[in-house]
This record gives sequence, structure tokens and C-alpha cells, in this order.
Amino acid sequence: MEEQHEDHGHSTAAWTGVGVILLGTAIASVAVVIPSLVLGIIGGVVIVAGIVAGKVLSMAGYGADKHHAQAGSVVDAPDEAGAETLGKS
Repeated sequence: MEEQHEDHGHSTAAWTGVGVILLGTAIASVAVVIPSLVLGIIGGVVIVAGIVAGKVLSMAGYGADKHHAQAGSVVDAPDEAGAETLGKS
């Protein structure tokens, strides 16, 4: 059986989206510390822009590949004796 590998979203779309969202939350955090409605609105707009940027880049092909179900039997974690259990939970 081949090894299953999950990429956990390591893609240009994911990193860009998260980076822009983090920038927006930093701006919004500063707006809380020094009470500023304008800065809070700017932070919110940057957060929404990060969400949109991540989705657009993902749709443009810069996201993680789709995960496909594997053909064959379902294999769960091994039991205490070390034998694999098939299709049991």
C-alpha cells in the first residue's frame, strides 16, 4: 500500500491568503489598542481582501491539489496486537 501524504494546504494560495489575513488582524489589533474606527475598518477590509485573494488564487490553479478517494479496502489504525483491521471502527 502506498504511503498517504497530506500537504495541509502548503500552496501559494493558502500562504498568500493567510499572510494577508494576518496583516489585517495586526492592523485591527492596533485599532483596538489605540481606539480608531478608521483603522479598524481598514483592518477588516484587509482581512476580507485576504479571504478573496486566497480563493481567487486557488481558483486560478495556485491552490493545493484535490484529494481523491483511494480505491480498495478501508484500512483503519492497527489494533493493539499490531494487525490491521479492515473497515472496522
